[in-house]
Amino acid sequence: MTGPFDYFVVFAEMRTGSNFLESNLNAFDGIECHGEAFNPHFIGYPNKTELLGLTQAERDEEPARLIGAIKGQSQGIGGFRFFHDHDPRVLDHALDDPRCAKIILTRNPVDSYVSWKIAQATGQWKLTNVKRRRDAPIAFDPGEFETHVATLQAFQVFLLNRLQATGQTAFYVAYEDLQSLEVMNGLARYLGCEARLGALDASLKPQNPEPLESKVSNFKEMEHALAGRDPYNVTRTPNFEPRRGAAVPGFVSAARAPLLYMPIRSGPEAEVRAWLAALDQVREETLPTKLNQKALRQWMRRKPGHRRFTVLRHPVARAHAAFCEKILIKGPGCYRDIRRTLRNFHKLPIPGTVPDEGYDLAAHKAAFVAFLEFLKANLAGQTAIRVDAHWCTQAAAVEGMAQFGAPDMILREDEMPGYLAALARQVGYAKPPAPPKVAPQAPFALVDIYDDGIEDLARTVYQRDYVLFGFGAWR
Repeated sequence: MTGPFDYFVVFAEMRTGSNFLESNLNAFDGIECHGEAFNPHFIGYPNKTELLGLTQAERDEEPARLIGAIKGQSQGIGGFRFFHDHDPRVLDHALDDPRCAKIILTRNPVDSYVSWKIAQATGQWKLTNVKRRRDAPIAFDPGEFETHVATLQAFQVFLLNRLQATGQTAFYVAYEDLQSLEVMNGLARYLGCEARLGALDASLKPQNPEPLESKVSNFKEMEHALAGRDPYNVTRTPNFEPRRGAAVPGFVSAARAPLLYMPIRSGPEAEVRAWLAALDQVREETLPTKLNQKALRQWMRRKPGHRRFTVLRHPVARAHAAFCEKILIKGPGCYRDIRRTLRNFHKLPIPGTVPDEGYDLAAHKAAFVAFLEFLKANLAGQTAIRVDAHWCTQAAAVEGMAQFGAPDMILREDEMPGYLAALARQVGYAKPPAPPKVAPQAPFALVDIYDDGIEDLARTVYQRDYVLFGFGAWR
């Protein structure tokens, strides 16, 4: 092997300066960039019919063939530009290959959006002669801009996460860096090229060098729209939870109906299972469960028109259910080791055995508040105890499900009667049974201890769920 890389890819977007970057890369003796080699609408450059001896049809049939040609036929190290909407098959090939150098080009999204709109209006996407420059003021569209930014950010986050997961790094170039001879020579050094430039390529000219105010017809409206943005993400909900898997073996299918229940632990699982059994008039213990992904996909193929659903529980009620069923009472299903650690190390005020004659309503409230305080630290990654499925955020649980297949319907516990009936009617059950009422937890019901303080604390613990699912106060 000669040099650290066999080929390179420039990850960029329209109007970020990728043409200018390519022209400078091609000015080096030993670097050859082949344009948008995997643009689905052309090969390399508009109006070209082939690249390195391969036609567009041959490239589309097997993209790896063109990558092989770029590696083997380029003058020096070869590469190409790649945008988020180019052939997605190329991404895995390039991102998982440590012998592929990654260059990531970025630009202020407001500038790239305005430049993109001007190029659309004028039809001029590249400028080599300033006398032929076309100009047209554009109107700023807030909704279109939000979509533009979201697309750019999603692709950048995707690239970052994949590089992190594979232990790689990239050479980052900002639009402003393109005018730096030192940065361009540094990029060549990164690619393993020994040549250096004495001056930047001057064939391409900046198309719209004027300030934004002269390029946007509704500049005041744009200022007002951008004032509401949060560039530092100050309003984000911090998330230190570990990512969860799909938990497929816990999914429950109906006996005959094409319905699949994807439970969230400490939710109304018993009630939904009972409803599924009543739907087909079978015993609850006969409902198919503990399926692996292969078996479940086979079930899905056998059940065209199937529906997948899950049921959310209010965060306060769910935390109380987890506390009572998994921590408080030393019965079947209790997490005995975690219970012991919470009592001894985290000083959770619960007796060795519950029920206990000294454990009254006031003690239950104090213990539940202490459990919520523990959850606050636990979900923030500040304890040695695992973030269990029974008290993780419901947002994390749903995200985990989506790794197998997102639910078609996300119901709320207080909406179960109406929406479960509607779900059953969708799959051909004209008169579905009503789900059983949810039984209160023992030894004390949440309604007996609930107050604004508990609500505020739960909202702090489960801020993601309150925000993402729109929960209000429990009652």
